[in-house]
Amino acid sequence: MEQNFKVYIYPDGDPNTFYQTPRKLTGKYASEGFFFQNIRESRFRTLDPDQAHLFFIPISCHKMRGKGTSYENMTVIVKNYVESLIAKYPYWNRTLGADHFFVTCHDVGVRATEGVPFLIKNAIRVVCSPSYDVGFIPHKDVALPQVLQPFALPAGGNDVENRTTLGFWAGHRNSRIRVILAREWGNDTELDISNNRINRATGHLVYQKRFYETKFCICPGGSQVNSARIADSIHYGCIPVILSNYYDLPFNDILNWQKFSVILKEQDVYQLKQILKEIPDEQFVSLHKNLAKVQKHFQWNSPPVKNDAFHMIMYDLWLRHHVIKY
Repeated sequence: MEQNFKVYIYPDGDPNTFYQTPRKLTGKYASEGFFFQNIRESRFRTLDPDQAHLFFIPISCHKMRGKGTSYENMTVIVKNYVESLIAKYPYWNRTLGADHFFVTCHDVGVRATEGVPFLIKNAIRVVCSPSYDVGFIPHKDVALPQVLQPFALPAGGNDVENRTTLGFWAGHRNSRIRVILAREWGNDTELDISNNRINRATGHLVYQKRFYETKFCICPGGSQVNSARIADSIHYGCIPVILSNYYDLPFNDILNWQKFSVILKEQDVYQLKQILKEIPDEQFVSLHKNLAKVQKHFQWNSPPVKNDAFHMIMYDLWLRHHVIKY
């Protein structure tokens, strides 16, 4: 892949408005920004579309929202932009867009592009919200890990003796499973379950430090998008407990998530403590060691580094391109 894979980035679009300029490299949209920047400075980019295996449509919908653009107008802008590429270039029509992809993180880009059916049905969507209720198609689309960078504290790992709390979660109750989680375990003495986000007024980096003290970090599904909690758990060395019926985990066709996480159905929330307590110590230690090994895959760098998040996404795209027929 590293030697042969080539991606053509469409050069069209006003660089001062919606396209071409990457998102900022911090906060919850950092993954989108890092990809935009990484693809431009990587060996995968080609300026010759005839050499390209895939075509990148550089849509950054979140910038539109920052300018006060409504979702309806975003959809029109995206539609007009993609139609202009189809009219100007011959590449889309060869596969009806199956060898095209775009990258967007969180709900803005998902909602803004949902109004362009031929785009979401045909092109590969690399998105931070890989739940099926937003039209994610597992065999076609790619789950983009939502990573909050820079991390506030160093990576955890090889520190199992410091992890005295059984489980931890703190966040907004913006989904059914989160409401149940808070209701069932909010007053438990062994599970540290907070009914809401931890207020910064309680102390500096209290939220992040809880990850260092905990064996298992609960990652329940959100309302329409999934948070950076999974990537935070991995970075801080806290075994992620995926509590969701439908969640296409990042790189799940590359990594064996069973080796470094606990994956549960939403109905398991009622037996959550029992399930976690029944995990043998030797299994926990093995999960923790494997978690430290995969941390590099959930880290963005500029310029990109071998085996980091960018290269994992590119490998997922490389796997997708092999099934595309002209």
